[in-house]
Amino acid sequence: MGDDTTGVTPSGRRASGPRCIALVGPFQSGKTTLLEAILERTGAIPRMGSVDAGTTVSDASAEARQLRMSVEAGFATTRFMGDDYTFVDCPGSIDALQDMRGVLPAVDAAVVVCEADERKVPALGVILRELEERGIPRILFINKIDKASRRLRETLQVLRPASRVPLLLRQIPIWSNGIVSGFVDLALERAFVYREHAASQVIPLDGEDLAREKEARFSMLETLADHDDELMESLLSDMEPPRDRVFDDLGRDLAAGHVVPVLFGSALHTNGVLRLLKALRHDAPGVEATARRLGVGGEGANALVMKTFHTPHGGKLSVARVLSGRLAEGAVLTGAAGQAERTSGLFRLFGPGTEKLSEARAGDTVGLGKLDHVATGEILSTGRTAPAAPGVASPQPVIAVAVAPRDRKDDVKLGLALAKLRDEDPSLVVTHGGDGGEMVLAGQGEMQLRAAMARLAGRYGIQVTQARPAIGYRETIRRSATAVRGRHRKQSGGHGQFGDVVIDVAPGARGTGFVFTDRIVGGVIPRQYIPAVRDGIAEALRKGPLGFPVVDVAVTLTDGSFHAVDSSDMAFQQAGRIAIQEALAACQPVLLEPVHRVEIAVPSDATARINAIVSARRGQILGFDARAGWPGWDCVAALLPEAEIGDLIVEIRSATAGVGSYTAIFDHLAELNGREADRIVQARAA
Repeated sequence: MGDDTTGVTPSGRRASGPRCIALVGPFQSGKTTLLEAILERTGAIPRMGSVDAGTTVSDASAEARQLRMSVEAGFATTRFMGDDYTFVDCPGSIDALQDMRGVLPAVDAAVVVCEADERKVPALGVILRELEERGIPRILFINKIDKASRRLRETLQVLRPASRVPLLLRQIPIWSNGIVSGFVDLALERAFVYREHAASQVIPLDGEDLAREKEARFSMLETLADHDDELMESLLSDMEPPRDRVFDDLGRDLAAGHVVPVLFGSALHTNGVLRLLKALRHDAPGVEATARRLGVGGEGANALVMKTFHTPHGGKLSVARVLSGRLAEGAVLTGAAGQAERTSGLFRLFGPGTEKLSEARAGDTVGLGKLDHVATGEILSTGRTAPAAPGVASPQPVIAVAVAPRDRKDDVKLGLALAKLRDEDPSLVVTHGGDGGEMVLAGQGEMQLRAAMARLAGRYGIQVTQARPAIGYRETIRRSATAVRGRHRKQSGGHGQFGDVVIDVAPGARGTGFVFTDRIVGGVIPRQYIPAVRDGIAEALRKGPLGFPVVDVAVTLTDGSFHAVDSSDMAFQQAGRIAIQEALAACQPVLLEPVHRVEIAVPSDATARINAIVSARRGQILGFDARAGWPGWDCVAALLPEAEIGDLIVEIRSATAGVGSYTAIFDHLAELNGREADRIVQARAA
């Protein structure tokens, strides 16, 4: 079975046991279709499903089918040549990279699916960098080779800038009438022609193909010899190295991250898929290497949680890779915080389907039932303490939406549903508060929020309204006012109410907030009422003449009077409120808008476009510099009003082939005047 019929196994070096392989790559590169091809070729499904038809194994959720794209990691376990493999189909959208980040620490290797498309090279570079920094062995699979319009070496030149590690050709194409009809395996030194949905056929290697193979093979061996002195000596002596040694070097250099082997094919037609599977079988490291990379060992069984799902009927399901030992059904597992929980079951995963297991061994990827207090990224152990987890930091959100249930009785239900969504995807952030007490859902991109809205409606039956989150406008004053009196007098039978204060109000330095000074002398206001005056003023400052919270004002209490019977805390609170309201109206109130310092990371060829975008959004460019550790990237620094940041990421992604991003932090409040200020004040009043 396979693209060759020999079943060559290099020198017994092949890792044994179950493997876990991530399928990663840019958006729409064909990862889900490749998984379908793998499942068909290994006999796990009778025929391939289609992304467009919504019939694929890994994109089984209603949201994925609705959006026609992967929105979360999908898992499928199959068997190939006697070994179990769990393939994880990771979303390619930059919005959903956090799902990939949760999966990567636990996998043995990654297949990076890409196309010969220059527009997708920046996205490919971002993904390869994630793999490089985490030390994940990786194979590059150039998909859609049947549609290739350029020679493979030209394609390699296009893709090469995306990788900081040498790209190593494992195959060269055989061309027929301008179409790739097969390949030559440079390690096996054999030629094959494709057969659709069937194993490739061995053909004689001769003529021009043989000459091309000799040249490409020597180039491959030269690269491998950079890390093998004996192989280098063989090449210098014009001696053909043993085939087993070549395979050993391929596996060793892949595991060490010295090279990225390059294979190609067409997932849609299953061309090159069995050759890819054999490369993984021969060259990819096993779970022992993964456990060493994570520093996991010690007593008992250990498992890393890669992903969390909340299923409609089975409750919470934690997908975990068993890194060492054996797990039995009903095992008690200790988490990162020292909590111990008993799993309700072990499950083999196949898309949305599960199969109950009695036991899981090292290398297996399984679902663990109902571990309510366990989060993605934790390492669980049957021992007394859990090993330290590698940690997957969530990036700062770049887009947000204010949400509210259309039916008010769903308010509590919405909060619980959002908590579950965040459990499944930690890069989602839910906040409460702001001036209007709104609930805000923030994330990594427009598509991620669309998928979240679809989940709320489809899984939890909650319809929500969406709006732009409120901007943190404030107001302050330009002028001072002195001797402003606030008197509260009320008589309604029995004790009345009486409070009388005189205050001076002045603008404060930016950032000082509210400063209150007491200069009462002679007991004209008893000491016990002074805090009430301050509280009344502070409460009134929550909404100034323009309708926004007032900041940066200095208030001095200078005089007043009281009544021995009718004065009270409540009366002096009201008097303070009246005084400050009258004073503010006379002090030329002015609107303030929050301004953020923004750092925008983009490929260098997009820097000029980003500068134009910032300027068009009333931003101030502070400068740009090369992004540290990212050749070919810049970091643009700017000051940008908060009101202009809401959909900024949409324009940035559009200008950078989907890979640009930014971070923002509050910098200062700035005066806003003119028509824009008038519009904001009128909208607030309405």
